[in-house]
Amino acid sequence: MEYAVGTLLRHPLHGEGVVFGMDEHRYKIFFREHGEKEIGKAYEGFTLLQPGPAGSQVVQLEDVVEAVRNVFDQYYEVTDIVELGDRWEGGTMLLQPGDSSLKAKEIPLENFFHKVVMLRDRLRVMEQKINAHKGLSESEKIDLQQYITRIYGSLTTFNVLFRSKKDWFVGESGKDDA
Repeated sequence: MEYAVGTLLRHPLHGEGVVFGMDEHRYKIFFREHGEKEIGKAYEGFTLLQPGPAGSQVVQLEDVVEAVRNVFDQYYEVTDIVELGDRWEGGTMLLQPGDSSLKAKEIPLENFFHKVVMLRDRLRVMEQKINAHKGLSESEKIDLQQYITRIYGSLTTFNVLFRSKKDWFVGESGKDDA
C-alpha cells in the first residue's frame, strides 16, 4: 500500500508517526519518541491510523512542521517539561541477570526516565478521560480513580529520578498531603 505525505501510522517499535516525505523506495517518517526514520516501502508492519491527504507529493518543510504539530495536538496531551534530577544526568541503569553466563544490559537513565514520565502522563490522561466519561456512574468513576491512585503508589519508587517534587507520583497516603 502506498501512503501519502501526512499519513498517520503506527510502527510496532517506534510508535505513532507521520509520513513527511518519500522517494522511490523509502518513506520518511517522523516519530514523536524516536525522531525521523526512513523505512522501506516494502515494510508491511504499519497500522494505518489516519490517511494523509491525496494529491501532490511536493511538500515544504513548513507544511511538514505544521502537519506534525496538528497530528500530535490531536492525539497527545501537552505536558510540562519534566527534568531528571541532576545527580542522574549522564547515568545508566544496569540490569544484571542472575545467571552470570548472560550479558548485562545498560540503559541510559535519560531514556528510562523519559519512559517513566510518559507512563505518568498517560495515567493522568486516563484519569481525565475516566472523570469525563458519560457512560460511567459516579461510583464506577470513583472505583477506577482509586485503582489509578494505587498504581501511582506503586510507582513512587521512581520519584528519586525527578528533579522537582511537584512531578512525583503520589499514592493514597500522599493524597491528603497536597
